[in-house]
Amino acid sequence: MRNTAFYIATRYLIARKGSTAVTFITWLAAFAMMTAVASMFIIVSVFTGLEDLNKEMISNLHADLTISSKNQKQLKNAKLATETVRKHPEVAHYSRLIEEKVYLNYNGVGEIAYLRAVDSTYTLVNPVDKNIFFGAYPDTSDPTQVIMENSLDNRLSIPVGESPNPALLYMPKPGTGLITTEDDIFIKREIQVTGVFPGNDQLNNYIISSIKLGQDLLGLSGDTAYKIVVKLKDPLKADNIKSELEKSLGSSYQIKTKKEENAAFWKMINTEKLMIYLIFSLVICITTFNLAGAIIILQLDKKEQARSLISLGLPLEHLRRTYFYTGLLITLFGIVSGLLIGTLMCYLQLQTGYFKAGIELAFPVRITLENYFIVSGVALLFGITVSWAFSKINRSLIWKK
Repeated sequence: MRNTAFYIATRYLIARKGSTAVTFITWLAAFAMMTAVASMFIIVSVFTGLEDLNKEMISNLHADLTISSKNQKQLKNAKLATETVRKHPEVAHYSRLIEEKVYLNYNGVGEIAYLRAVDSTYTLVNPVDKNIFFGAYPDTSDPTQVIMENSLDNRLSIPVGESPNPALLYMPKPGTGLITTEDDIFIKREIQVTGVFPGNDQLNNYIISSIKLGQDLLGLSGDTAYKIVVKLKDPLKADNIKSELEKSLGSSYQIKTKKEENAAFWKMINTEKLMIYLIFSLVICITTFNLAGAIIILQLDKKEQARSLISLGLPLEHLRRTYFYTGLLITLFGIVSGLLIGTLMCYLQLQTGYFKAGIELAFPVRITLENYFIVSGVALLFGITVSWAFSKINRSLIWKK
């Protein structure tokens, strides 16, 4: 008697029903579950691909570790901090930089921009030179050469390369006294744009130059820096190395890992992921109403057979299990077929890139084992709950004419 309920459930699902409407409703429930599961798997896989794409896009924008001062812009004793970082055995490369707001003017049109002045080893830490799509990375020995974020360059229409009319950078002068000319307010320097790079929302309105330009505009000495960015031999050890450097440098320094630098970005990504899970969980929840309808219609259609089974001695609990197993089998069919269709669609997208996010960018997709478990778990949770709730048929309903 142990497998009687399951055997009857499989016969109910496979065998011809007493009514065409019952057959239609049963397979409609299975098809609805299949569609919901396939949709959720495809969307979750696309989002996983987009997450990987975002990781790749910002991987060159932040170093493994960033060292700054806790209480002021300038690093206290930057030379000593640099030497401490250089001697650490897990440090592959490091670079000093200065970052400050500047006013950029070209042909009478101006904008506030961010100047990131870096030394010659910066591209070994953050290979931003690989992202330049027009022009070339500047010669760091020439303080007038810079690269500029694409949208900023487009808004000001600054030509790339040598120009008879150079752009100007303005930095306010500190101090007090009588102002008689523009030179009393600003330090200004001519710049030449040698290349442009995409901002990717992380470097919008940025200008990257030699550290000499930043020191010159701010009137700083050659050893001065605002930050030290570090590339590690093994990025997975970032947290351990951060703790070691904090002990060596002292409490006046602040050290952040790449993950901490991007905390707001990853919080946004995780919130979006949670919303996608909730939305498609709701879709699957609504889909299970078809399953509830199929179980109820099946109970009404098989009322005569249920009476016969009860009369032959089948316990009511086993009859309830029969309807539960029927709902479970419909759910499992929807999950398996939905995952197969979803996997096939994702594989075709990976091979062909048919669906485009832009003119040349295909929607990225990544198929992971985690996504299989998440989608299956959500569908099973709602499927089992609905099957259990609507399988609780009463004896009075069976004998009711």
